[in-house]
Amino acid sequence: MEISSWSFFVSVLLCFFAADCLSIDNLHQAFPIVEPDPGHTKLRLSQEGLEALRRIATPIAAVAVIGPYRSGKSFLLNQLLSLSCNEGFGVGHMRDTKTKGIWVWGTPQEVEIDGLKTSVFYLDTEGFESVGKSNVYDDRIFALATVLSSVLIYNLAETIREADISRLSFAVELAEEFYGRVKGKDVAFKPAKLLWLIQRDFLQGNTVQEMVNEALRHVPNREGNRNIDQVNQIRDSLAVMGDNSTAFSLPQPHLQRTKLCEMEDGELDQLYVKKRDQLKELVASIIHPKIVQGKFINGKEFVAFLEQILEALNKGEIPTMGSIVEVFNKGILDQCLKLYSERMTRLGFPLPEQSLQDIHGRSREGAMKMFDEQHFGHSHVKKSVMQLDEEIDKVYKNVILANEYTSSKLCEALYTGCEDKMDHLQVLRLPSMAKFNAGFLHCNQSFERECVGPAKANYEHRMMKMLGKSRSLFIKEYNNRLFNWLVAFSLVMVVIGRFVIKFFLIEVGAWILFIFLETYTRMFWTAESLYYNPVWHIIVGTWETLVYSPILDLDRWAIPLGFIAAALVIYWRCYGRRKHGSHWSLPLYNNHKGGRSD
Repeated sequence: MEISSWSFFVSVLLCFFAADCLSIDNLHQAFPIVEPDPGHTKLRLSQEGLEALRRIATPIAAVAVIGPYRSGKSFLLNQLLSLSCNEGFGVGHMRDTKTKGIWVWGTPQEVEIDGLKTSVFYLDTEGFESVGKSNVYDDRIFALATVLSSVLIYNLAETIREADISRLSFAVELAEEFYGRVKGKDVAFKPAKLLWLIQRDFLQGNTVQEMVNEALRHVPNREGNRNIDQVNQIRDSLAVMGDNSTAFSLPQPHLQRTKLCEMEDGELDQLYVKKRDQLKELVASIIHPKIVQGKFINGKEFVAFLEQILEALNKGEIPTMGSIVEVFNKGILDQCLKLYSERMTRLGFPLPEQSLQDIHGRSREGAMKMFDEQHFGHSHVKKSVMQLDEEIDKVYKNVILANEYTSSKLCEALYTGCEDKMDHLQVLRLPSMAKFNAGFLHCNQSFERECVGPAKANYEHRMMKMLGKSRSLFIKEYNNRLFNWLVAFSLVMVVIGRFVIKFFLIEVGAWILFIFLETYTRMFWTAESLYYNPVWHIIVGTWETLVYSPILDLDRWAIPLGFIAAALVIYWRCYGRRKHGSHWSLPLYNNHKGGRSD
């Protein structure tokens, strides 16, 4: 059972590789690369032909033939490839045409162009004006062939009609959009060389170029017909693009057109054979490798390019040049947006609003300048510019939100810190107006200096309100707390002067202060009126000098200094008299118990 399963797996694997080898060996045939959708209005990719293209590793160039239905495009391609009808592209009068969409010959011609090895492949396109198709579908085929090819052969029978010129509107618009950048370093792609191929026997004395020039001559429009104006605009543009187009005439190969595929070169009109070989030489002389986004592309890159273009052409009901321009400018637009985003993300938040606006303006200007220098297209580039502007605005809005958040976070931290500091100053052990003012000023200055960005205005208002409230509350409590402190201080000094130091003057001074605060104010002033008295101002000034200065903050050092003072007093009381004698004592409380013995 295990052997049987393994054999089955090996068989499947061998079949897979065999099929793959078969597809590789069988490239000498035509493959579809683009097919119509069921409604025959839009296009879709055909993986069979794309796989043949992906194998090409060298730079590639494409020769596409476009023209009306049953105008001999497939036969012409077979002649250029030196193939018979049986082995080349399907020819309509032999059997039902296979040319639905765009087909490619699977084996490219290897040539050397300006020293560069190039793979040239040929594209057969579905003819326009056939039954059962919309004009929009024809426009998509025409537009896709125009974009993909390096040489665009416009195959026309007998003469150039006004309708034939009208169909070149997309090709003209394409060349107008991109032709101006062909000589620069960054080339979206070189517009295809337009080759007018007129298949007729007699030109009535005119050369084919004269015939093309005559067809492109401006037609008078005295009645103001809109269609004539549009065709005249195309004529004018084609005349300006004269160096990107050429004309060639090809006589009929034989009078019996239905039997052409059965004839050898010797049976064909020899003038035709001669002109056909000249046409091959002309195509070889004007072809150039396909350039996309400034570089030569290989098969895989060509397929990727085809996918982008097809998506753009299928966008909307009608294919537009604007959608093609968007495809080419997408990569440049992303680079410009990346440049702007990198400049903005390197900023250190928060920033003042005006500074952020100035940086945004400079960064946006830099991105727009880069886009202006590198973008493709002219008249249809406005949409790409608007798109870049919209994307920049989206990034800028996120930057604004980040700046607002960072600013709010910073200002909130500063506000909270100042609020905590004000709360701390409200409950000082030794109330000091000077210390409160210093803390108040420091908070105000640090907030003004460090709080930046859009949140500053809001927090500045809150800060002023909070500081004003804290200041009013401190001033209201300051005099009351200082009054209570002085009363307690006077009583403490009474005790120290009488029982500890035993210095009569300290005790007397302390009693005077206590009596002044508790008795005299009750008899003559209210406590509030005392705060406006000059004596009180002197007391306050003395207190402020003792309690707080830039050198010494007594509120912080009161307890340590109290312990040091107590230690000194104890030391003096215990050891000072013995060591230094009685002249160091304060003799205001001498004990006279017992008399002096003589």
